[in-house]
Amino acid sequence: MTGWIWGYILLGTLCDWLGRRRCFLLSISLSCLLGVAVCLSSSVVAFLLLRLFQGATLAGVFVSSYIIRLELCDPPHRLMVAMISGFFAMFAELLLPGIAVLCRYWPVLQAVATLPLLLLLSYWCCASLFPESPRWLLATAQILQLKRSLQEFSTRNGVGLHDDLYPGETLLSEIDSAYGEDCQPAYFSVLELRRSRVIWKNCLILSFTLFIGTGIQYCFTRNLHSYSSNFYFGYFLRVITGALACVFICLSVNHFGRRGMLLLSAIITGLSSLLLLALTQYLRGGLVLVLSVVGLLFSQALAMLSAFFACEVMPTVVRGGCIGLVLAAGCVGMAASSLMELQNNSGYFLHHVVFASFAVLSVLCIMLLPESKRKPLPDSLRDGENQRRPALFLSRPDRDNLPLLCARPARSEYNPDNYSCLVSATRRMLTKDKLPYRIAVPTDSPLLSDSETLENDSVREVAS
Repeated sequence: MTGWIWGYILLGTLCDWLGRRRCFLLSISLSCLLGVAVCLSSSVVAFLLLRLFQGATLAGVFVSSYIIRLELCDPPHRLMVAMISGFFAMFAELLLPGIAVLCRYWPVLQAVATLPLLLLLSYWCCASLFPESPRWLLATAQILQLKRSLQEFSTRNGVGLHDDLYPGETLLSEIDSAYGEDCQPAYFSVLELRRSRVIWKNCLILSFTLFIGTGIQYCFTRNLHSYSSNFYFGYFLRVITGALACVFICLSVNHFGRRGMLLLSAIITGLSSLLLLALTQYLRGGLVLVLSVVGLLFSQALAMLSAFFACEVMPTVVRGGCIGLVLAAGCVGMAASSLMELQNNSGYFLHHVVFASFAVLSVLCIMLLPESKRKPLPDSLRDGENQRRPALFLSRPDRDNLPLLCARPARSEYNPDNYSCLVSATRRMLTKDKLPYRIAVPTDSPLLSDSETLENDSVREVAS
C-alpha cells in the first residue's frame, strides 16, 4: 500500500512533465523489470523492497492509462470508458480466489507469476502504436509534437488533411497563428496549486470523499463477517456490490449529474453508518445485513465517482499530479481498514465514529464542487479557476446567481461605446419634428446661475 501511495504521487506528477504515453511506457518497463527481480529475489528484505517499487510502478500504469483514456474520449462516452476499468477490476477480483487455490501447485504459481509480465509487455507494444494525448500537447504549448500527433490521428482514421470536407490544414494554420514560432513549452506541477483558489479546494474535497469512501467500507464489511463467518460470503458480496455500483453510476450520473449523485452517495453512506452505529444492538440480523449492503454499495459508488469526478474537474496541465493526490488519499483510507484488521478490531468503535462523522461532513463539502456534466475538460489553470458551483435550487429569473467561489473580481459592465450610442440616439430623437409627445421648450430666458441670482437680488434690495 505504501508503494501505491508514492507511485500515485510521483508518477502522477511525471505524467505532467513527461507526458501520458511516456509515463505509461516507463511504468510498464519498470514493472516488468521489477517483476523479474521479484521472482529471482532470495532474501526477504530484497523481496519487500522490490514489491514496494513494483507497486509504485503499477500505480503509475493505472494513473497514466486512466488519464489518457479520458483525454482521448468525447464527453458523451467519457463515463462509459472510465467505468470499463471498474468492470475489469471487479472481474479480476472474482477470479482471485480461484487463482489463489490453484497457486498451491508449483507450475500454476510460475504461470501466475509470469503471465502478468507477458501482459504488460503486450501493453507496451500496443501503447507504442498510439500517439501522445493532443490535449496535453496543446495545453503545454508543444506545437511541433501536437501537429505530428494530429497528422498521425488523421492518417490512422483515414481522414486526409488536404480534403475539402476535412480542412485539417486550416486547423494547423490556426494553431500556427495562435502560437508563434518562438513559443516555448510550459510545464506545470502540483506545486502550482498554491497559487490557485478553486482548483486546490476541488482537489482537497475529492480527496476527502475518496478517503471516506474507501475507509468506511470496513465498517460495513465487519458486520457482514459477524452475520456469516464464511470468508467467501463477505468477499464475493463486496465484489458484487462493487459491480452494482459501477452499473448505478453508468445509469444515473449522465442524467442527474456528477455532483448530485456524489452528494446522494455521501448522504446514503452517512445515514447507513450512523444507523448501524446507533441501532445495531436494537436491530435484527436481516436489517443489519440490509444496511451493511446498502452502505457498502454507496460507499463504493462514492469512491469510484470521486476518482472519475476529479479527473474531469482538474486542469490538463496538472491532471496527473492532482489525480495522484486524490488516489493516494483513497489508498490511505484502505490502509486504515487494513490496520484495523491487523489489530484484531481493537478501536473499531472509534474508527466507526470518526468515519461516520466524516461522511456527514463530506455532504457539506460536496456542495462546493462544480458540475462537469456535458462540459469539456479544463485545460489551463485559468479554465480550472473559472469553474463555478451551480445553484443549489432553481432561482427566479429576476434574481442574480452569484458564484460561491469567486476567483477574480467581476468585470465592470461600463462600455463607453454603448453610452456614446445612447447619447447620439437621444439627440436624434430630440431633434425630430414629429414626436408622439412634443417637448415643450420654455419661452423665457434660461435659468440663471446661482451667482447671477444672488447679484440680481442684491441690486433689487439696494434699489428699494
